Amino acid sequence: MLEILTPAQVDRARDTGRLVGSILQSLKRRTTVGTNLLDIDRWAKEMILDAGAESCYVDYAPSFGRGPFGHYVCTAVNDAVLHGMPHDYRLADGDLLTFDLAVKLQGVAADAAISFIVGETRSPEDQRMIATTQHALRAGIAAARPGARIGDLSHAIGTVLSDAGYPINLEFGGHGIGTTMHQDPHVVNSGRPGRGYKLRTGLLLALEPWIMADTDQLVVDADGWTLRSATGGRTAHSEHTIAITDDGAEILTLPSEHTP
Repeated sequence: MLEILTPAQVDRARDTGRLVGSILQSLKRRTTVGTNLLDIDRWAKEMILDAGAESCYVDYAPSFGRGPFGHYVCTAVNDAVLHGMPHDYRLADGDLLTFDLAVKLQGVAADAAISFIVGETRSPEDQRMIATTQHALRAGIAAARPGARIGDLSHAIGTVLSDAGYPINLEFGGHGIGTTMHQDPHVVNSGRPGRGYKLRTGLLLALEPWIMADTDQLVVDADGWTLRSATGGRTAHSEHTIAITDDGAEILTLPSEHTP
């Protein structure tokens, strides 16, 4: 499924995106050493429902997961990188934590992710990993405009990641988004320019560069959802939902000025 949204739908997507960005920043501010991942999930649920929105995750049951996800935000810690299922774990100083959040509001979805270090301990390599995913995300967004190809975005993202020395997994990446969370086209995190679907005004994309320190291989946790680095190395992940407009790419998942 691939959707080109109407101007009215894109306008509603702006509201959804601001909500996603604001919830992520609120969760980050509230998270400290000792915070339980299950409390974070509860906070996310409360903010989603209070906004009159609905979770894209709680009932999500794709082929690569084990039954419905059952939670409201993905919480990936240290060697976990994608689909991190909240569980009874209290965060320690220096943990590298990723939140990934998708909600639907007024019939349109938005999806974003942030990685950050909990507490006072700041590993330079962790900071470099996070910064690299953010740089790659900016490069992918800069390449997005009407008439560009999906391969142009993948190439821009992959160039940043590979130049920084990180292996790149091509199994999971960015995706189209609209009235449902996961749509075509798939946006891998490395590719050849000039290839793939030609971008059109009204297309929404979730771009999400993610990396593992020393491998491109994933293993699935016992919960059937959480994907971890096969070597146990650290990971990082950054994501924004963007809209293709006549003027280029508009980032939808920036927080509002009055984040709760």
